[in-house]
Amino acid sequence: MPPTLASLVQHSALRLAVLSGQDRLDTPVRWAHASELADPTPYLEGGELLLVTALKLDVTDAAAMRGYVRKLAGRGVVGLGFAAGVNYDRVPEALLDACREADLPLLEVPRSTPFIAISKAVSAAIATEQYRAVTAGFDAQREMTRAALSQEGPAALLAKLASEVDGWAALYDAAGAVVATAPAWAGRRAARFVGDAERLRDRPAPASAVVSGPEAGDDRVELQSVGSGRRAKAVLAVGTAAPLGTAQRYAVHSAIALLTLTTERSRALQEAEQRLGAAVMRMLLTGEGEHARAVAGQLYGGLLDAPMRVVVAVPDGGAAGRARGTGEAGEVRPPAVMAVTGTGEGTPVAPPEGTAENLTGVLDGLADAVETAAARNGEAVLVVPDGTRLVVLAADGGSAVAACAQYAAACAEAAGAETAGMGPDSVQGGGHGGCGAEESLVVGVSAPVGLPAVTVAFKQAGQALSVARRRGVPLVEHEDVAAGSVLPLLADDAVRAFADGLLRALREHDANGRGDLVASLRAWLSRHGQWDAAAADLGVHRHTLRYRMRRVEEILGRSLDDPDVRMELWLALKATS
Repeated sequence: MPPTLASLVQHSALRLAVLSGQDRLDTPVRWAHASELADPTPYLEGGELLLVTALKLDVTDAAAMRGYVRKLAGRGVVGLGFAAGVNYDRVPEALLDACREADLPLLEVPRSTPFIAISKAVSAAIATEQYRAVTAGFDAQREMTRAALSQEGPAALLAKLASEVDGWAALYDAAGAVVATAPAWAGRRAARFVGDAERLRDRPAPASAVVSGPEAGDDRVELQSVGSGRRAKAVLAVGTAAPLGTAQRYAVHSAIALLTLTTERSRALQEAEQRLGAAVMRMLLTGEGEHARAVAGQLYGGLLDAPMRVVVAVPDGGAAGRARGTGEAGEVRPPAVMAVTGTGEGTPVAPPEGTAENLTGVLDGLADAVETAAARNGEAVLVVPDGTRLVVLAADGGSAVAACAQYAAACAEAAGAETAGMGPDSVQGGGHGGCGAEESLVVGVSAPVGLPAVTVAFKQAGQALSVARRRGVPLVEHEDVAAGSVLPLLADDAVRAFADGLLRALREHDANGRGDLVASLRAWLSRHGQWDAAAADLGVHRHTLRYRMRRVEEILGRSLDDPDVRMELWLALKATS
């Protein structure tokens, strides 16, 4: 324990006598300081034992002494030591009465006890307490290290930490969800601070916050970010009845360091896992599924043994971003890989030079969302940052694919709110982390496939991505590609250019007032070549319509009996309508 007035009084070499404030001797003493100033309070911090000889004090003036003692008590001075036999043989009555009135402990210091002896005693006691706290902190660190290395991992570490601080502890994941608590009864209490954990997670690490007041009940709750990156990997909460002492503070810092080690892997291990993930992905995309399974071993759990989906995501950052991000829908190229296991760990490879920050940021956010969802549910997932594109291999029906859909929808909603002039914060819940104005995503999801068909799934994801862009929606699954119309797929400059070129001669013919060939062709095709029905739609005789169709054939140099020609003409009409 830190030194107190009682421990100083009990110190046999000091021979201090208590004259007032006997009921307040358990107050801790932060320091012993001698001052003869009439008002030393500007130079004090509180917690001091003030030592005086009354050289410059009017100790016979009762009013002056009451004012002097009130100032000392108001500043937080814990006691007053008066040197008897120096300027006064004993403590003056005016000073004694003022101390009794303010209930301020007054200690009589005999002439044989120099002030420096009292200062040394306080200093030695403080040093002893600090050494004891450091030693206890190291002991706690050893115990928590053993706990962290046990099968229970973070749960056992939290149990030891809660015991050390005589309170409770909770661990939140990157999404703010409670992962573990100790003791068991602290679960409900930890749930109160999910919002505080989420806010702390979004601040640059390292970050901390203290919560007290009605929402914390009788606790003082301290939250600390966990992780070494720009974003917290987790948040640690510690609830105690009083502020943390030195030994308890050491225990909390040790817990943070150990939790960081359990959530952050060494750079060499990360690089090795990235290379292994890159090899596995290349094998999968070249149809060598069994070789990929052999190389991966148990790293991805049962991911390669169950139905899986391939997800391809790119930022919807305008035409330039689309040109850089998508490539050909079916293109298969070996990407740079970030491998993520069920623990949710991994580090993305830096994007190529020239990549806009607003395009990579939203992909980082998506990767975080996928990792968090997979880690929370104990799923294995392979995340592939490939320049301005993100490729994910995830279990069918798992939380990782659902997290992709939720994140893309939240980004689209945030971008829509910004476009409407409301700002991204107006979206309910503030949008999703990483989403902002001009940072929406387009995501394509393959159908569920087995290990031998991952290459096909990758092509399906690219095709679904293209359809999502055509339809103007954030995400399309390959199963839904056939559910819509093919016509939105014609909204492309190249398709429109082809259609304009195909129909240009007919439009020029009509523009010169020599007939209505384009409208006649549209009516005839819409009626599947039925002359009477098409002529009735146009309000002309069927022979007139036959004549116009012969003119169409002559001008285009193509036969309308060819089904391919009829198909191209119909699509050209739809693309330019």
